[in-house]
Amino acid sequence: MDVINENIPIFARIAEGIKDHILAGDIKEGEQLTSTTQISKEYNINIATVNKGINVLVSEGVVFKKRGIGMFVADGAVKKLIEERRKVFKERYIAGTLQEAKRLRYTVEELQKMVAEVYAEDHNDPPAEA
Repeated sequence: MDVINENIPIFARIAEGIKDHILAGDIKEGEQLTSTTQISKEYNINIATVNKGINVLVSEGVVFKKRGIGMFVADGAVKKLIEERRKVFKERYIAGTLQEAKRLRYTVEELQKMVAEVYAEDHNDPPAEA
C-alpha cells in the first residue's frame, strides 16, 4: 500500500493498495482480505478511514462482504481492475506520449520499434523485428 503519497486521501490510497495486491496476485479472487482492524493497526490509521477505503472497493464491485465473516475479493475483480487500469494507462501515458512523438515527428513504425526495444530490454528478451 502506498501510504507515503500524500497527494491523495488515505482512504483512496488504501483502496488502490488493495487493488495493487489483487492485480499482483497477492490476494486472489474469492480470498478474504485482511481485516479492517488489522489494516488500521498495521498502518496506524483510523478504522473509519480504512472502512471508507474498503467501501470504495465494494461500490466498485471489487470486493464483497460476507456478513459476520469479512470482506472477500469478488469473482471477475482482476478483469475489472485490468480494464480500469488499461483505460487510465491509455489516457495518462499513451495520449501524452503520442503528442510528444508527433512533435518529434516519429512514425508509427519508429514508435513500434522503440516500444519493442524497451520492452525487450526490460524483459531481457532480444528485440522483436518491426
